[in-house]
Amino acid sequence: MNIICSTLNAKYIHTNLAIRYLKAYAAPEFNIKIKEYTIKDPVMNIVSDLIQQKPDVIGFSCYIWNIEETIKVINIIKKIDSSIQIVLGGPEVTYDTAEWMEKIPEVDFIVVGEGEATFKQLLNELDGEKQFKRVPGISFRQEDQIVITPQMNKLDLKDIPSPYRFEEDIPHLNKRVTYIETSRGCPFSCQFCLSSIEVGVRYFDREKIKNDIRYLMANGAKTIKFVDRTFNISRSYAMEMFQFLIDEHLPGTIFQFEITADIMSAEVIEFLNKQAPYGLFRFEIGVQSTNDYTNELVMRKQNFSKLTRTVTMVKEGGKIDQHLDLIAGLPEEDYQSFRKTFNDVFVMRQEELQLGFLKMLRGTGLRLRASDHQYTYMDHSPYEILGNNVLSFADIIKIKQVEDVLEKYWNDHRMDHTVEYLVTNVFSSPFDFFQEFGTYWDSQGWSRIGHQLEDLFRRLSSFLKAKGILDYDIVESLMKYDYLANQKYKPRKPWWEQSYTKEERTKLYQLIIQNPQIAGDDLSEFSLNEKELYKHTMLESLSFNLARYLETGMVEKAPSCLVAYFAPAQEATTLFSFPYKG
Repeated sequence: MNIICSTLNAKYIHTNLAIRYLKAYAAPEFNIKIKEYTIKDPVMNIVSDLIQQKPDVIGFSCYIWNIEETIKVINIIKKIDSSIQIVLGGPEVTYDTAEWMEKIPEVDFIVVGEGEATFKQLLNELDGEKQFKRVPGISFRQEDQIVITPQMNKLDLKDIPSPYRFEEDIPHLNKRVTYIETSRGCPFSCQFCLSSIEVGVRYFDREKIKNDIRYLMANGAKTIKFVDRTFNISRSYAMEMFQFLIDEHLPGTIFQFEITADIMSAEVIEFLNKQAPYGLFRFEIGVQSTNDYTNELVMRKQNFSKLTRTVTMVKEGGKIDQHLDLIAGLPEEDYQSFRKTFNDVFVMRQEELQLGFLKMLRGTGLRLRASDHQYTYMDHSPYEILGNNVLSFADIIKIKQVEDVLEKYWNDHRMDHTVEYLVTNVFSSPFDFFQEFGTYWDSQGWSRIGHQLEDLFRRLSSFLKAKGILDYDIVESLMKYDYLANQKYKPRKPWWEQSYTKEERTKLYQLIIQNPQIAGDDLSEFSLNEKELYKHTMLESLSFNLARYLETGMVEKAPSCLVAYFAPAQEATTLFSFPYKG
């Protein structure tokens, strides 16, 4: 049989681990071909490529982000060649299986739950006696009736062959995210999450995993993301793996983990702060809500004070970037409660804060009890909520406005000093800044058009002027500083009008040439001659003492000159300032 395992990833850089497990487990009896696409690929392109492989069986790995496009692909394939056996698997079709079989008549089989052994047994039957009732954990049709066989016991993960060592993957390892799994299951029972359905945690063989990581690094993998639901549930295991990765990582490799922050001990954090090289690790931490009643309703145990301690200690260590997640729309968390959750978390100044919206995933407790909180949600994936008894759709729109500008102005770190000043000194809270700006952004129609970097600065400037904030000149000076600090090369046309006339710039350059230490020893160390100054620097007027502000956080209204040096060799910008009244 000619067998293909396929999926539609959300992005090209993503890879699908599930279909590689199926390939590894089915060998050597069956030689499975892997075919990956993205949800952005034209459906006909996907169909054409698959049909040209002349498959007998195609298995699709299904998720909330790809199920709608996958269905389109399946429908066309069956019209072209109805003899091709279509098998679906994955979390999106594991629940409400009979409904999926009725909804998509073109599907021949659905693999329910853990698929490695089940899929191989199904292939054996397709290639042999076709006694499908022998196969545990599948759904199929028999005499116009949908049959669902009982699932088998969970596999011993130590018996599963490695899915990481296929030669065809090697050329792509340095360009895509490599996902790796060291455990399955989750010890927690969060009712909005599919991971809560499987009771207990099972581990793969540690030494095999270490060897797989060595192999991946040796063959060029740069970003390795652990998909374990709670990587640090076992302190001893996490410490062993952290130590291994610190000892044996290759330069340029990054490891990402999902961490439960409130159970991480101070000892582990201190170890990481001392031993981990800068940038080697990245933590993703699900906070979701700081409302205790909400957490209780979704059976989520969380000690926010301990979580805060962990995030703060890790941030102070300066070695590990942290990505924190919030979910809007959880039970009994209204708009004002979510505002508090946002502000509670933002005060930690994590590197990235992702604001998501509750999705009523098939199989979760929250979906099964949706009527308890009067939830309305999309009938199709991703099943995002439209409202509940305490959060209206109008509230959701407002929070989406926050999400839009949060991504552009905080998570992308284009103007950290500006945003910090605004949320600390101008607006009553971080949430209020992002909400007011997001609402203004939406009202201007900017959410429907693209933007360049300069547009982001112009649009923030427009908003602040429209609001009529006090001390706009300070904010504008910080915006200039942030803009120039993030440039690799001298910009041809900044977003603002130049501060100085040609004559004033000439005067300033002569001042710097005559007194190179006026902006500090660092500038004088570059030993720039007059030609280099004119060619590789910019001069801009600031309304306050920048150096003092950066050192103390205090604003001293005193005009100064900002010097930006764009080092041609380093592709980097160095900034200096000195008092200058003109």
